Amino acid sequence: MLKLTKLRFTTLLLITLSTLKSAGQGAITTPRVPSPGATITQTIGISTVTVKYSRPSVRSREVWGALVPYGYNVQPFGAGNPAPWRAGANESTKIQFSHPATVEGQPVPPGDYGLFFVINNDNTGEVILSKDSRSWGSFWYDPKKDLFRAKIQVRAIPQTELLTYDFINISKNSAELVLNWEKKQFPVKIEFAVDDIVIANAIDELKGSIGFTAQGYSSAANYALQNKIHLDQALAWSDRAIAQNTSFNTLSTKANILKEMGKSEVSEKIMKDAVLLSNENELNQYGYQLIAEKQLDKAIEMLILNTQRNPKSANVWDSLGEAYATKGDKKNAIVNFKKSLSMNPPENVKANSEKFLKQLGAN
Repeated sequence: MLKLTKLRFTTLLLITLSTLKSAGQGAITTPRVPSPGATITQTIGISTVTVKYSRPSVRSREVWGALVPYGYNVQPFGAGNPAPWRAGANESTKIQFSHPATVEGQPVPPGDYGLFFVINNDNTGEVILSKDSRSWGSFWYDPKKDLFRAKIQVRAIPQTELLTYDFINISKNSAELVLNWEKKQFPVKIEFAVDDIVIANAIDELKGSIGFTAQGYSSAANYALQNKIHLDQALAWSDRAIAQNTSFNTLSTKANILKEMGKSEVSEKIMKDAVLLSNENELNQYGYQLIAEKQLDKAIEMLILNTQRNPKSANVWDSLGEAYATKGDKKNAIVNFKKSLSMNPPENVKANSEKFLKQLGAN
């Protein structure tokens, strides 16, 4: 264990007392030097992780094993417990979770926590979350207040002068929080049960003003459908949406939920009702959905219906041409692309028809 010299201890104490005094009642606000404060927030799903910390610089100092001692160390004043590194400077670093999370495999309730690290001379280490997020540094660290400790492996990185927190490897459900300083990186994996959080949040939101709209229920049902979760709940939401507004969108959402649940016959019947209410764009989108599902004959049937309803729309003829081209029916594809081009289509539709005609070897 490293011991502080009397001079170093006195200097540290004076800096700490000076900082505390500058924040006292009646004093003006001045810049914090040499370790400015910083805050970083990352959204994962609909949840947020926020880290509030101070940023020391290397300033040509020996950091690991010296400025930051290896292992746990008793501070020169405070609680007198072997303590980890405060993971920054000044106050203890604070981390906040808006929703229940999993950190390095450990469950973490929403709230504020003190964030601490330990580094060993073999680049192994620990991350510690403490229920005490308000103490200064790690001087009053109390292991009894630990929420958890987890082993981590410290990584080598290029020189980073100013201590920096960042989020990397971000996915739908997770991210890595990393502390970068000098030539080392401390990684911490954070995960959220995003789909469950979204559904629970939707239930609460639908008790408010959006619960009086079909769009609110429809958006909740569509999220569950797209992620193939809570389909019984999604079906109930789709019924509430239909009760408020019977439309192609609300009916097709219910039909697709039933299809996902394996109730194809009922789904098909509701989808027929939805098609009766569809406008040009909705029917066109349904056609493309069927193409994506490789139901090419059904897609062609729907897109032919759209040309019958909207014979003056160049876009519907172009879409029908795509369906035929996807099926491999070159003759009918060419006929419909040329029909689209004969109607002075918008530039994007024209470009699409010309592209396909070129691919099909037609003039």
